[in-house]
Amino acid sequence: MCGIVGYTGPRECVPILLEGLRRLEYRGYDSAGIAVVNGDGLTVLKDAGKIDQLQDLVDKDPPTGHHGIAHTRWATHGEPNQINAHPHTDTRGHFAVVHNGIIENCDSLRETLKAKGYEFVSDTDTEVLAHLIQEYWDGSLEKAVASALRLVTGAYGIAVISDLAPGIIVGARKGSPLLVGVGDGEFFVASDVSAILAHTRHVVYLGDEEMAILSPQGYRTQTLNEIPVNREIQEVTWELDQIEKGGFPHFMLKEIHEQPKAIRNAIRGRLVDDQAEARLGGLNLAGDELRRFDRIILTACGTSWHAAMIGEYMLEEYLRVPVEVEYASEFRYRSPVLDSRSLVIVLSQSGETADTLAAVKEAKRRGARVLGICNVVGSSIARETDGGVYIHAGPEIGVASTKAFTGQVAVLALLTMYLGRWRGLSDEVARELIAGLRAIPEQMERILADGPAIAEIAQLYAKHDNFLYLGRGFNFPVALEGALKLKEISYIHAEGYPAAEMKHGPIALIDENMPVVFLCTRDKAYEKVLSNMAEVRARRGRIIAVATEDDATIASRADHVIRIPHTLDPLVPLLSVVPLQLLAYHIAVARGCHVDQPRNLAKSVTVE
Repeated sequence: MCGIVGYTGPRECVPILLEGLRRLEYRGYDSAGIAVVNGDGLTVLKDAGKIDQLQDLVDKDPPTGHHGIAHTRWATHGEPNQINAHPHTDTRGHFAVVHNGIIENCDSLRETLKAKGYEFVSDTDTEVLAHLIQEYWDGSLEKAVASALRLVTGAYGIAVISDLAPGIIVGARKGSPLLVGVGDGEFFVASDVSAILAHTRHVVYLGDEEMAILSPQGYRTQTLNEIPVNREIQEVTWELDQIEKGGFPHFMLKEIHEQPKAIRNAIRGRLVDDQAEARLGGLNLAGDELRRFDRIILTACGTSWHAAMIGEYMLEEYLRVPVEVEYASEFRYRSPVLDSRSLVIVLSQSGETADTLAAVKEAKRRGARVLGICNVVGSSIARETDGGVYIHAGPEIGVASTKAFTGQVAVLALLTMYLGRWRGLSDEVARELIAGLRAIPEQMERILADGPAIAEIAQLYAKHDNFLYLGRGFNFPVALEGALKLKEISYIHAEGYPAAEMKHGPIALIDENMPVVFLCTRDKAYEKVLSNMAEVRARRGRIIAVATEDDATIASRADHVIRIPHTLDPLVPLLSVVPLQLLAYHIAVARGCHVDQPRNLAKSVTVE
């Protein structure tokens, strides 16, 4: 959610920190700040609002120094204002802390510190850490930070500096990502590699309850109990232009148009035509294990949960094994029934989603085998699951996920084929899936070419405040995803429903002011969906239909038709979701919304 970047080395740090914060803007935030150590002590500048406001403060009285930390905050404890913005300092102004996550026992810690005479000025949980570090200071910053964190319950990714320890940054994490950037005689700490990619491609990912101690001379990693940890340096393969707009007005539109490439990357080298199978390295599952599972559970949050629903339909249809989809945020609180014959598949774009990580731990605790599907190499889910698959979509900057969603669906199709071949899936069906997947990128490109027509439809409906999205079968999760996209970036109230369920309540909402988006492709539910469309027309609802390109019937049933190529039913979501992404995007632009940074949302949700 929030963003962290820190620097220690020979260069002036403020330009580096501000550049890093701008690279982190996509994560969502409501305030920003920096802290710099120089010869005169510790300088802290911060304010509510965007980074431009912080830049104004810097320009008025530029701080100098080679050692600093910076932060973008997404409010949890305390409203977004200057006092609650990070960094936070101790009462004497010697220690500055930036923090992602939530300190769950902050109230009790605050009362203990108040009893000792510490004065609090903010409403945040983070300020507790600054005072605890002051309390434990004995000349070693790393020891003071470790002692403070051993008292903490909750999640954190933190970076700490002090004018009493020039040149040193201490970083630590538990449940919230943090990495070390290794440069040439300079070192960085960040919550996201995008913040430092302009300076180094060499990074070290910290594990839970691990610390990094950085200075201009080098870095080392250890546990909170001061046990050395040898973490491998990994090379980031992303190019800098992948986290820039590349001529598009918004990252979201760029990423919608990157989906054909993302699907090609997801399936590249994983389809074996002559043997009619998928090959997935990294699952760490033997054939006898694949045949042993008698139940599959998929768990995720938000857009990834919708992808999981599509996976449920695929897996049940081709494997004939019971499959369930769970909200990760509810999974560990309802005492799920799991054992060694259960396969749990978790999905997360970032690989850092707090609720999904908690589900991983709960599933493993109960004896299930856990696989991960995520986008970020070296992420927590990639490390903590028993095996898994990367979707290789490249960096996704827009808060509203697009290419990560379709990448997850494509990987779920590959996983379905892979598991299916171990459980009797025929050559004929496997070859159909392979041919269908190979055709998807080009079919997506044909849909994207119709973007101007979809933009025209968006203009007609941009002033409406309510939408209904309806679909059946594989298109029902797409209806949910389409409604979510519209909600996220345009702030229009939108609901997704199974088309047949409309009669059981939502039909009361339909009149001439209610746009209804129907997913009505040529599948086994086609005739039923046409009947549902007739019910809406009888109540004067306005219909936008996503239909198969050769459908001559649909034009007489809808006010507007967006056509997509024909594909296999399980692969339809890869195509039918694209017009809904474009529709949401163009409506949000027409309403003047901040598409890439929608209000109140964060890209990586690292709190529960």
